[in-house]
Amino acid sequence: MLKVYIDGGSRGNPGDAAIGVVVYNDKGEEIYRFGEKIGAKTNNVAEYSALIRALEHLVKMISNPDEKILIYSDSELLVKQINGIYKVKNKKLKTLYDKAKGLLKNFKNIEIKHIVREKNTVSDWIVNRVLDNREYN
Repeated sequence: MLKVYIDGGSRGNPGDAAIGVVVYNDKGEEIYRFGEKIGAKTNNVAEYSALIRALEHLVKMISNPDEKILIYSDSELLVKQINGIYKVKNKKLKTLYDKAKGLLKNFKNIEIKHIVREKNTVSDWIVNRVLDNREYN
């Protein structure tokens, strides 16, 4: 089982934005960490961008499509939209939503869950380090 924590954030809305992704194996060991600036974006676009980046990486690294994957995000909007609880009305988000849903088809056993920000500290820390032009490794 893999646990994936994602976060996206912007300073200003829209403003300078970045994403952070951290992946842990079933032993709780960190096996992947990634962060990058994504330009001037809204916070919601940054959250979706983090999910897409995580899914793109997982597609490359997973050899068994049956492997259990749990993705955690502190974006209630993203989680509820991806899980079909909320509709996606924003056109920019709809494009990102469609891309994420397409990538999700690569996995048979994947869940996306909402967590409180206090339990998403590493990916949030990566976002802020990237926005501050500092190392995150």
